[in-house]
Amino acid sequence: MRPPAAHGFTAVDQQPRPAAFVQVLDTLDDHPFYAAYKARLRELLHARPGDRFLDIGAGTGDSVQGMAREYGSTVAAIDRSTTMARHAHARGLAHVAVADAHHLPFRDASFDGAWADRVLQHVADPEQVLTEMLRVIRPGGRIALADPDYDTQVLDIADQELARRVLRFRADVQLRHGTLAHRHAGLLARRGLLDVSTEARTLVVRDPREADNCLGLRTWARTAAEHGHLTRTEAEQFTGQFDEAVRSGRFTYAVTFFLTAATAAPTSRS
Repeated sequence: MRPPAAHGFTAVDQQPRPAAFVQVLDTLDDHPFYAAYKARLRELLHARPGDRFLDIGAGTGDSVQGMAREYGSTVAAIDRSTTMARHAHARGLAHVAVADAHHLPFRDASFDGAWADRVLQHVADPEQVLTEMLRVIRPGGRIALADPDYDTQVLDIADQELARRVLRFRADVQLRHGTLAHRHAGLLARRGLLDVSTEARTLVVRDPREADNCLGLRTWARTAAEHGHLTRTEAEQFTGQFDEAVRSGRFTYAVTFFLTAATAAPTSRS
């Protein structure tokens, strides 16, 4: 029986080279698209000097440092990965812990706000993570979420049906919740949060080095074949068409990110 096709960020410490995922985050943090949407996500938290925030799944802590630098806020960081937490601490984060987002090690109403950036797509139970985030922020505090929604993917290679099958593998199999992002607003609204807002930002990739080295797109078909979702011949056809699209200059990949923010009700919390 084939093992499940879990994404590497679901369990970083169990990967053959955990440090490689640190390098991926560093590369993405330097990318203009990622830097811009992450700055906007912090802005949506309405931070003020002296406020206390929580970054869920903080990775190497780049956004934590950004929040402190830009707004003068204090930020606690958690990540399930000891590899990520160790690197974050080595880079100067004072308040970082290894913890499970489903069971946050903080008291009720400990923070003025919390955010989860590219996290809910990976967790086992997004609803439970939201419950915990809302538990630890004060009434009237802010919550912000960001994830790509892989239902929005497009890829220009010659065989569009093959492209769709590979993209569906990414959306429905390789990620636990790859198509949840467009539903974040509804999840928060149903919990009685106020001022729910959603913004869409589309990542358009024309440079194949970004698609391959950062997103790993060129390898998705091979992974799909390893888990029985494509034949090896189909995977080879995908790789060949990927390379041909690059050579001919037609290569284009795009996916839309949703940034969602809301305010916890002043007197009650779900």
